[in-house]
Amino acid sequence: MSISAQHVESLLDVDPDLGQLLSPERAGAAAREIRVAVTRLRPGGWRPEQHCPPSPADFGLLVLSGAILRDIVVHDTPSAELFGPGDVIRTWHSQGPSEIQRAGARWTVLCPSSVAELRGPSARALHAYPEVTAMLVDRLHARGERLAIAQAISQITGVEMRVDALMQQLAERWGRVHVDGIRVPLVLSHRLIGALVGARRPTVSTALTHLAERNRVRRQPDGTWLLARDPAPLPALEDELLVPYRVLARM
Repeated sequence: MSISAQHVESLLDVDPDLGQLLSPERAGAAAREIRVAVTRLRPGGWRPEQHCPPSPADFGLLVLSGAILRDIVVHDTPSAELFGPGDVIRTWHSQGPSEIQRAGARWTVLCPSSVAELRGPSARALHAYPEVTAMLVDRLHARGERLAIAQAISQITGVEMRVDALMQQLAERWGRVHVDGIRVPLVLSHRLIGALVGARRPTVSTALTHLAERNRVRRQPDGTWLLARDPAPLPALEDELLVPYRVLARM
């Protein structure tokens, strides 16, 4: 059990960006009427359905802070997705899961995180504010874009370039600029990085060693990662192999 505390707050207080389409008057009303249960989570195994039991009328869980991992295995091949602030976790489908989806997912809270429950009275209150619902739909679209980029990264030829592209993507979302580089405050094992880029752990370990030798990515003593602020280009292999990476760099 990874729950550490729970309390009730205004949705627009814990996620002000959701109210950016509201007029000042409606924003004030929404802040009063849309109240959500906020749960703080400790690192470790997690079951999202314990906070939001399956119900077609509910939205799900809104991640407010931290990082949460969903790990799934299909045909003995591990795959992973990271959820962060702004993502909506909905663990059920109105039409039921497919056979592949029944493979089972394992959820892990990677660092201290928090989620808001968009269910029951909170979900009903949202019906009066389609502007807020539109922002939640926008969050779902943004997640779809990130998944498309993740798929593109997994298809780059060369695991070293895949890992490098993944780290740049993580830095854009979780990175913090410091004098010595960009720190990504996520503890990611080599196995997990492999699941994120579609590669086996030994190959990822070799790729990370090469990236560290070029001062592009370095693991910190606490398990988090440090990226160079202005990394030199990776050695060119063949122009056609670099096209996907260049496209990603512009996204």
